[in-house]
Amino acid sequence: MEAARRGVKDEVRARWGGALLVCGKCSKKLGGGFGRKGRSSLAKALRAEPGLGKRREAALGVVEVRCLGVCPRGAVTLVDTRVPDRWRLVEPGADVAALAAGLHGE
Repeated sequence: MEAARRGVKDEVRARWGGALLVCGKCSKKLGGGFGRKGRSSLAKALRAEPGLGKRREAALGVVEVRCLGVCPRGAVTLVDTRVPDRWRLVEPGADVAALAAGLHGE
């Protein structure tokens, strides 16, 4: 109620049908390995795919989180919030376009 009196919104709409949570600690340990030249993090490479992003207009949001606690060697942990019981381990050099297409199809 306090926010409404100051003219601040209580909520903001987004087109997201879900979110992809990418482990930032895993990404930092790898130091890249994704994208066209293999230098981007998984989160950045996913955001570049059509329909994915961090802005409200994206169909599926990509959020880099601190640590998901899995810590696989040589891979990045990815959680699709639409399927929270199945976590993915994505290795460097993986085809991000195919991964994104598979995520849109779920």
